[in-house]
Amino acid sequence: MNVKTAPMGWNSWDCYGAAANEEIVKKSADFMAKYLKPFGWEYICVDIQWSAPNGASRSYEPFGYFCMDEYSRLIPAENKFPSAANGKGFGPLADYIHSLGLKFGIHIMRGIPRNAVAQNLKIKGTNKTARDVARFNSICQWNPDMYGIDPKAEGAREYYDSIFELYASWGVDYIKIDDICRELPHEKDELLMVSEAIHSCGRDMVFSLSPGPAVLDEAETYKQICDMWRITDDFWDQWPLLYAMFERCEKWSIHTGAGHWPDADMLPIGPIDVLEDPDGRGRWTNFTQDELITMMTLWCIFRSPLLIGGEMNGFDDFTMGLLTNQNIIDLHTDARHAHQVWRREINGVEHVLWTAVCAKGGQYFAIFNLGEENSSITLDLADGEFCGEGNCLDLWSGKSFVTDGKLCIELPSHGAKAFLVK
Repeated sequence: MNVKTAPMGWNSWDCYGAAANEEIVKKSADFMAKYLKPFGWEYICVDIQWSAPNGASRSYEPFGYFCMDEYSRLIPAENKFPSAANGKGFGPLADYIHSLGLKFGIHIMRGIPRNAVAQNLKIKGTNKTARDVARFNSICQWNPDMYGIDPKAEGAREYYDSIFELYASWGVDYIKIDDICRELPHEKDELLMVSEAIHSCGRDMVFSLSPGPAVLDEAETYKQICDMWRITDDFWDQWPLLYAMFERCEKWSIHTGAGHWPDADMLPIGPIDVLEDPDGRGRWTNFTQDELITMMTLWCIFRSPLLIGGEMNGFDDFTMGLLTNQNIIDLHTDARHAHQVWRREINGVEHVLWTAVCAKGGQYFAIFNLGEENSSITLDLADGEFCGEGNCLDLWSGKSFVTDGKLCIELPSHGAKAFLVK
């Protein structure tokens, strides 16, 4: 699809795992359309096992029953998505989301359903069957729903053509394909086939690869065949995972640009793990407010895709402020050539400095305190090759002031600040 800005939206995984249903998805879409759409948020994505009637939370049902059509293609389980009845699939739900001015996405696994292989179902467009194209020794380690597909087998391309033809007919705008990013050298031929199929289906769709960590040596492959790819395994609300993301982003930053987006994964904010909470409200993210600011600042200057993981209808004012701060959204949209300038200890506390050019003029700076103590530092903007005086905007507070080329900054532990200097 070659999207010019990194996608922004919501994904059901962090809240609902495999148990997302039509009511949940519609409520999420209603919230986004009302409160977040004006700030650029637009994708509503249904994650894994939407075809499994008994799919629940993040506990997969190994070798369970999955709803399929006669051509080995998974279709939505009607007990979860009633509007899919009578062969309509996700079409009615996509229509509803489109009516709100939003876009609709789904998760799929690499390969062909093992249930389809067991029944030896047909493949549309060929006389070959599911059993003819399956690679029986290619099974995801953490979800056994599918067999990989042998790209050399007759009927393999027809199968992938058929599923993307179906998704296009439903009005899908975003495809997250899983179990195809982390072990790329092993699955590269199948990935190339998937890419060719999705790009020839007749509908523009964001093409997202999971899980990570992606293979850095294959960066140019990712950039040529998809819109975004995960640079990490599942990211959760734990400081060590956020701390580790700085090294990942530093390595991948040179590969970020229009149409190709290294993906730091979903934002575990607000209430998550909703269905594992007896009260149905979810547990609140473990990240502190300062850590949430650090996460949003890094994701935005790096220009990672932004996929909300929390239950939006349970957000508090602070969480809403994270997502609707126009200065930070502008950083995500307008940063160019972002990179880490340095990572060093100052007064015994570890700090990281990032900078980026602003496409609308000026230069962005983001300073992070990764240490366990609060800090007071003087930041020399010449480190980012900005010399002289400038008008400075504190992106989080919205306050403007004039700088002489140095910034005196108070940073809380695990906190961050970001500035635009012109």
